[in-house]
Amino acid sequence: MSGNDRPEGQPTPPRDTRAPATPNAAPHAAFDSAFLRACRREPVPHTPVWFMRQAGRSLPEYRKLREGIAMLDSCMRPDLVAEITLQPVRRHKVDAAIYFSDIVVPLKAIGVDLDIKPGVGPVVEKPIRSRADLEQLRALEPEDVGYVTEAVGILTRELGATPLIGFAGAPFTLASYLVEGGPSKNHEHTKALMYGDPELWAELLDRLADITAAFLKVQIEAGAAAVQLFDSWVGALAPEDYRNRVLPASAKVFEAVAGYGVPRIHFGVGTGELLGLMGQAGADVVGADWRVPVDEAARRVGPGKAVQGNLDPALLFAPREAVRRGAADILRAAQGLEGHIFNLGHGVLPQTDPEALTDLVAYVHEQSSR
Repeated sequence: MSGNDRPEGQPTPPRDTRAPATPNAAPHAAFDSAFLRACRREPVPHTPVWFMRQAGRSLPEYRKLREGIAMLDSCMRPDLVAEITLQPVRRHKVDAAIYFSDIVVPLKAIGVDLDIKPGVGPVVEKPIRSRADLEQLRALEPEDVGYVTEAVGILTRELGATPLIGFAGAPFTLASYLVEGGPSKNHEHTKALMYGDPELWAELLDRLADITAAFLKVQIEAGAAAVQLFDSWVGALAPEDYRNRVLPASAKVFEAVAGYGVPRIHFGVGTGELLGLMGQAGADVVGADWRVPVDEAARRVGPGKAVQGNLDPALLFAPREAVRRGAADILRAAQGLEGHIFNLGHGVLPQTDPEALTDLVAYVHEQSSR
């Protein structure tokens, strides 16, 4: 059975994501937004748009605000997090905000010795290579990330009817950073551990699933209207390895937050062969990168899921008309899908002209207006 196959028999009826987080809770202020309606596969007034890494280095106002402030420090200052998260909403008029953070923030919060080095990325002082190294990973408690609760509270008040998407790294990608000690092209240490000590690997991913779920719960309980799990490096795996060695941990994360009733999004890079399995992990929306047409991505994911994506981020460096043609192709391919959220096939590249993003949002809204 390949990563594109769906389980035999009838699909499980989709979970009702309309339910509030607690029995007596009022509907979220953003409940009827185009973004959340698309996540729930309901009719929308226009195709909603947001961009991964929309808050960041492509914006001059972001670069000015971050001057002299280390990345991890900026993630722990609620005032900065709120302002950075809001910047692209003001500028581009996107349909959702994405919480500004980094996937290693919860690891730093529990005491893992790591830093984000400019031009390199997250670097871990003591990589996990043995069972003794696993002791670095204790449970994440809400008080470890009180700054997240504060920042989300500020944001939900400022955003009003615009939804805020919570953010976390998936267990495999976190494990890859922890085992490699930093970014890796080949993930040789990660795969060596995965194949060589499957029990330790399973325990590592299980602990990371608990930490990730706790981090998402903090954001949801503070007011996030949806959550996205980023599995940036999982495309390095074959489908059977994903099924047997990764899917259970990702599914544990999604199940842990299912009771809140907020839409859950799953995204990975280079995951064309994994889309069917990623659909099985439990998310309500599956993101596709630019390598698979959005209609084919929806077919691979299977029924009962919305699809997110998937313009090539590099296309934004082309003339405006070329960008619009690419967007029009995606909108055409998405016609008739159960639910579609327009996004890039990965994050906004640092040198992207912000005007290209603003124009793209306006174009998608205009062309998809119903």
